[in-house]
Amino acid sequence: MAASSVSWDLSRPDRADLRTRTRIQAPTNSLARALSAGRTGVAAVLVPDITNPFYFDLIRGTHLQLKAAGYTQLLVDTEESDEVESGAMKQLGKTVDGIIVAASNLSDDVLRENAAKMPMVTVNRDVRGVPAVIIDTAAATNRALDHLISLGHTSVAYVGGPPMSQSSMRRWTALSVAAKDHGLEVFGLGPFAPNMQSGAAAADSAVHSGVTACITFNDLIAIGMIQRLRQRGLRVPEDLSIVGCDDVFGADFCNPPLTTMTTPIELVGRVAASMLLDQLNPVSGAAKRQRSLIPTHLTVRGSTGAFRPDDCHG
Repeated sequence: MAASSVSWDLSRPDRADLRTRTRIQAPTNSLARALSAGRTGVAAVLVPDITNPFYFDLIRGTHLQLKAAGYTQLLVDTEESDEVESGAMKQLGKTVDGIIVAASNLSDDVLRENAAKMPMVTVNRDVRGVPAVIIDTAAATNRALDHLISLGHTSVAYVGGPPMSQSSMRRWTALSVAAKDHGLEVFGLGPFAPNMQSGAAAADSAVHSGVTACITFNDLIAIGMIQRLRQRGLRVPEDLSIVGCDDVFGADFCNPPLTTMTTPIELVGRVAASMLLDQLNPVSGAAKRQRSLIPTHLTVRGSTGAFRPDDCHG
C-alpha cells in the first residue's frame, strides 16, 4: 500500500473500506509492539503539497530506501503551512524514529530545535547543523540563461516562487550574478505560489513587463503560463520563451513540450533517506554526511526559441 493511502485513510477512517482498514491496522499493530521496545521502525516524510508532481518521485525514492532498511514510511502533507508543519513535527517526535523534511519554510532556529530532538534531514533547505540534500538548480539556472542568450534573448525575467523559499532565493541570486557577467539585466517577477493556477498571473506579469523569455520557479507555474498565454492569443516560444524547473511528469506532454531544468528527483529521495538511516543506525568510526549536492541539467524542448523582434509581444 502506498504511504499516501495510509495517510489518507488514517485521517478519514469512515471513507476506508473494510479491506483497506484491515491492511492499515496490521502495520499499526506492529508499530504498537515496536513502541513498547523503544523504537518505532517508522520514519516520516513531510512534503508541502502532496499533489505537486515534484514530490511523487521524491516520495518513491525515500520509500524504497527506507523499505530496504526495514523501515515504514509515514507521509505527511503539510499543506504549504508553517503552522501545520511545526505541529506535525511536535506530534511526530513521539511516534517516529526520524523525519525527512522537504522544502521547509520554517525558520532556521525552529528546524535546528527539532533536529536536536530527533534525527532529521532536510531537502532543499540548507540550515547549519542540520543534514541536508540540496538540489543544485542554481547552476542549472545559469545554464538556462546561457541557453536563452544563445537564442538572442536580452530581456529575461525570473518568475519567483514562495517568498520564503530558500531554493527560489538561491536561483535568483545566481541568476542575477550570471546576468551581470553577461551585461544583462534580469527582472524579478512574483512571488507566486508553486502551482498551475498562479501561472495565469505570472503570464500576465511577464507580458506586461515586456520581457521575451522567462525562467520559472517550477514546471507547474511554467505550464500554467503556457495555458494562459494561449488564452491571450500569444504563442510559446514565438512570443515568449519559457523555461521550467524540475522536469516533473507531464512537462514533456504539454504543448509545446517544456524546456526545463531536470532533477533526478527519485535519487534525491534515496540520498535523503540514506542520510537519515546513517543517523538512525550509525556505524562506528564512519563519518555522517552533513550535506549532499545533487546536480541538475537543462533539457531543451519546444518552449524556448530564437528571439524574433518582429513577433515580440512587447
